[in-house]
Amino acid sequence: MKYTLKEKQKRNSVYSHDIISTVLKSIVQNSLLQKPTKLNSTLKKSTIIRLAIKVRLVNRCILTERRNRFNLLYKFSRLIFLKLARNKDLVGLKSHYR
Repeated sequence: MKYTLKEKQKRNSVYSHDIISTVLKSIVQNSLLQKPTKLNSTLKKSTIIRLAIKVRLVNRCILTERRNRFNLLYKFSRLIFLKLARNKDLVGLKSHYR
């Protein structure tokens, strides 16, 4: 993929903090643990960096790096997807044009 260095660092940060967040969340929801343990995990979870939030990640087209009208399945923007589909460069697509 054609991401900038800053975008790669953001994605790595999100993925690493996501694992930590899920573990802390499971500790908080566990009813068998004591209250101080739950409280400590809640405090640690609240201190996770704000940059490590999935919402701040931006999906971009592989070829043009456009953000608008991004197709999650093929990782292309709408314009590139239509261009590739018309040229029959994407395998497995059926055209409705005659």
